[in-house]
Amino acid sequence: MQHIFREYDIRGIFGEELDEKSVKLIGYFLGKKIKEHGDYAVVTYDARTHSPKLSDWLVSGLNAAEVIVLHGGMVPTPVNYFCNFNSFSVGGKDVVPAGGIQITGSHNPPEYNGFKITIGKEPFFGEDIYSLGKEVESNSSLAVPTETDVIKIDALGRYVEYLAKEFSHLKGYDPKMAIDCGNGAAGVAVEPLLQRLGIPAQKLYFEPDGTFPNHHPDPSEEENLEDLKKMLQNGAEYGFAFDGDGDRIAFLSQKFNFKGDILALFFAKTMKNPTVIGEVKCSQIMYDGINDIGKAIMYKTGHSNLKVKLKETKADLAAEVSGHIFFNDRYFGYDDAIYTMMRILEMLQNGFDFDAEYEKLPKLYSTDEIKVETTDEKKFAIIEALKSMLNEKRDELGIKDIVTIDGVRVIFDDGWGLVRASNTTPVLVTRFEAKSEESLERVQKVMNELIEEAKKAVG
Repeated sequence: MQHIFREYDIRGIFGEELDEKSVKLIGYFLGKKIKEHGDYAVVTYDARTHSPKLSDWLVSGLNAAEVIVLHGGMVPTPVNYFCNFNSFSVGGKDVVPAGGIQITGSHNPPEYNGFKITIGKEPFFGEDIYSLGKEVESNSSLAVPTETDVIKIDALGRYVEYLAKEFSHLKGYDPKMAIDCGNGAAGVAVEPLLQRLGIPAQKLYFEPDGTFPNHHPDPSEEENLEDLKKMLQNGAEYGFAFDGDGDRIAFLSQKFNFKGDILALFFAKTMKNPTVIGEVKCSQIMYDGINDIGKAIMYKTGHSNLKVKLKETKADLAAEVSGHIFFNDRYFGYDDAIYTMMRILEMLQNGFDFDAEYEKLPKLYSTDEIKVETTDEKKFAIIEALKSMLNEKRDELGIKDIVTIDGVRVIFDDGWGLVRASNTTPVLVTRFEAKSEESLERVQKVMNELIEEAKKAVG
């Protein structure tokens, strides 16, 4: 079962990898780690049909570890993160949770579920998760009793109240927008927030439904935005879409779909001397544009990596192309798509013209992410082989620079190509960008040939 312990979270198929025995053990050994920081942990879950059952099993494990569980029910993932930075009244005293666990399958198919974990206000990921997996596996004979006692808290109410206060200046604002919650968990927070602020919107699929009957809850895939685009064709001026657990956003106008890296550049323009972190997949337009007004930092892909780097550098913002946006400016430094929507509405109210700003950007040609299938055993070896080849052929191929923060980002005079090993699936992820269609084709061809050569070298 070791493969369910991923770089950034724990994720598997309900009833197979995530069964009563494994989840109780995960709760128990996670609980022991949380206890090193304090007595309380917040548990919440997304809209998936099996999330309540996983909650009972997880809570049983936490209780066995003598962790006091504060339960917030069904909420988007950012609400769980929010709880780690706020206190709750328990037995007449204010307590700050020592950890938080969101039960969520994020944007994965309905049969998947998992856990996103925070301990001591920091993401629990990488070697910590792998180590947890080994501990669970080596103690598989340990029996954890069923004990589902929790203290219920109004996590959602506190979160909505906080955002309503932070954005009270938006009361009554009408941006003529449409919002697609994709039958995920975002709707339970977006609906009361809009009501509190008196902001109208055309609403799509706000009702949580873990079978996702209308479309898959992944707004980074264009096919999942078709219904939202129809609303934009029929009068809505702006559109927002959320993934299954509300930590990733898509923002569209009638003309453009603004990816996360471009949004980061626009957000930076509203800040004084901004420092912004981008992942290795971000456009050169973002890096150049931010360096003109502040400082851009290139770093590894992954929400946990970016949160840690954000705290370390005290940057204002971090972003992934896929729509994970992390505000440290006026917020807590985690990815929150609902908060991001409110910052966009604030910019619109202040007269920021997203279309005009987009049209002013240099024209570059790029691909979306392209996945190359391989195996978990070979993917990192292929990257290492690729690095060796690139160094040998640097002059021959006219390579300007090689960035190895996360995989390899190969920079040419007229464009760049990225190849990195996915931390969650058995694939290589590639992306390409260039100054012309011809250059894009050339860069892509050169990089794809090198990938094939590296795959042969690995065998």
